[in-house]
Amino acid sequence: MREMDDRGGGSFVAVRRISQGLERGNTCHSTSAEVVAGSAAWLGRGLSCVCAQRRESDARPSFDLTPAQEECLQTLQNRIDIAYDNSIPEHQEALRALWNVAFPEEELRGLISEQWKEMGWQGKDPSTDFRGGGFISLENLLFFARNFPKSFQDLLRKQVGDRSLWEYPFAVAGVNITFMLIQMLDLEAVKPRTLVGATFLKFLAENDSAFDLLYCITFKLMDREWLAMHASYMDFNTVMKATRRQLEKELLMEDISRLEELPSYDLLDQ
Repeated sequence: MREMDDRGGGSFVAVRRISQGLERGNTCHSTSAEVVAGSAAWLGRGLSCVCAQRRESDARPSFDLTPAQEECLQTLQNRIDIAYDNSIPEHQEALRALWNVAFPEEELRGLISEQWKEMGWQGKDPSTDFRGGGFISLENLLFFARNFPKSFQDLLRKQVGDRSLWEYPFAVAGVNITFMLIQMLDLEAVKPRTLVGATFLKFLAENDSAFDLLYCITFKLMDREWLAMHASYMDFNTVMKATRRQLEKELLMEDISRLEELPSYDLLDQ
């Protein structure tokens, strides 16, 4: 069943829940989610004026970095600067790898395929959805799938909690989370200009996978907020705002020396 929602001046990506699991083996590939309608409002830059907006209260002097932190920040910024390019073999392989870890029992028919909608992409070509997050958003999803497969599958298949009839699209939500974190942590600046950004760089200097790990934590935190708010797809930006507030609060807690000590880390299942 496909419907368009015209509220708010344009349609959003909506996902209607059909079943609790992704059942394979039938000819129509029944899924727990069906993409209904799409809009760039769900993607990357479209959220910059909503959930990733910098508040005036965030304006603070830049923080000095140690040489190790500067090096780690530059390495992460280099990753952020890489746009997804479907003509690059490495990018193609990463996209295929994401499919294989998400749906190991189902063979992918092509990098452009209607199958991608099962993962929550807007259309049959995921490359068009990476414009807000770049290649790092694909790397984030892969890291999540490989390091926390149970949590990844739970969110992909919407298996936990009393879910909305119209669910958020998993993959597109993932791209938005990458973008939100880049903005929240002020990672495109030469030096962090917020305390939360400076705090994160301390974690990054100790763990070069800190951004990917924080992504996984944030995805689970977002889903918890989604369930707690009994949200539907039109509430996505509100949920993202709540997620950001909670994440900032946890990152600034005293006596936190590793991301694994954040309260929301406990949401992750291997």
